[in-house]
Amino acid sequence: MRILSGIQPSGILHVGNYFGMMRPSIELQDQGEAYYFIADYHSMTSLYDADLRRDYTRRVAVDFLACGLNPERAVLFKQSDVPEHVELSWILSSVCPMGLLERCHSYKDKIANGVSASHGLFAYPVLMAADILIYDADSVPVGSDQKQHVEVTRDLAQKFNQTYGETFKLPEPRFRDGAETVLGLDGQKMSKSYNNAVEIFGEEKATRKRLMSIVMDSRTPDEPKPDAEKNLAIQLIKHIAPTEIYQDEVEKLKAGGYGYGNLKKRLFELYWEYFRDARARRDELMNNLDYVDQVLANGAAKAREIARPVNQRARRACGLD
Repeated sequence: MRILSGIQPSGILHVGNYFGMMRPSIELQDQGEAYYFIADYHSMTSLYDADLRRDYTRRVAVDFLACGLNPERAVLFKQSDVPEHVELSWILSSVCPMGLLERCHSYKDKIANGVSASHGLFAYPVLMAADILIYDADSVPVGSDQKQHVEVTRDLAQKFNQTYGETFKLPEPRFRDGAETVLGLDGQKMSKSYNNAVEIFGEEKATRKRLMSIVMDSRTPDEPKPDAEKNLAIQLIKHIAPTEIYQDEVEKLKAGGYGYGNLKKRLFELYWEYFRDARARRDELMNNLDYVDQVLANGAAKAREIARPVNQRARRACGLD
C-alpha cells in the first residue's frame, strides 16, 4: 500500500499540525510505502515572502524528523524538487470542468477569511490531485474536512481515464482519528491563520504565557464545573496526557475547589513533558542541518523514481509523447 500526504510550510508548525497530520503520518510509516512531501508550491497561494518560505520549509523537515519521522521508513521531500507535480497539474487542468472547482468549499472558505483570490488558490485542488496521482497512491490520510480534496482527485482521474484511456489509479481517502479537530486558544479549530495556535517547539516562557492566556468562564474555583469536558484546557490535555491523567483533571473540575489557574499550569507541565524528547532531537538536528538537507535530497530522488514513469504514462496517453 502506497500512502501519500503533504503539509504546507506556510508558518511555524503547531500542536494542531502535529495531532492532525504529523503523528498519524509517523504512525503510518510502518504500514506501507509512505511518501510525505512539504507542499512549498501550495504555500505560494498564501505566503509571499521568499525567505520565509525557505525557512519554513526547512523547519517543517526538522520538526517532522524531530517528532519521529524515520527517513529509512518514509520518503520525505520538497514538492518543488519533483517538477512532475506541476506538469501533471497542467495536464489535469485541461480536462478539469470549471464547475468542479467552483464547488470546492476550501476556496470559498479561504476567500471568506480574507485570503486574496488568485488562479493558484482557485486551481489548488488540481495541483493537489496531481500530488496524489503522480505517485499511484492507494491511500490518502485526510481529516473529515478534507474529504472533498480526494473526491476531486478521483473525479479528475476518472475524467482523464475516460478521455484518454486507463491511466491513473483511483486513490482512497483514509480518515484520521478526529485529531484534526484540535481546538485553539479561542475555541476555534487551531490554525496559524486565527492566531490561536500553540507552537510545537515554542520557547518555554512564551509557551507558558500562551497557555496561561486561555480565556475561561467567570465561575470561581469553588464552583463545580459539570461541563468540564468542554473546557479548552481540558480538551488540550486530552491530546497530550494519558487517559487516567485526563480523567483526573476532569473530575477535579467537576468536584469544585480547583482553580483555572492551576489547571492551566498543569496543562503547561503536561505539554512541556510530552514534547521533551522531540525537543532534544530537534536541538541535535538544528546542529546538523546538512543531514536534514540530505534527507530531503534523497527523498526527492526516491520520489522522482515513482513520479517520472507515471508522468510519462500520462504524456503518452494524451499525445504529448
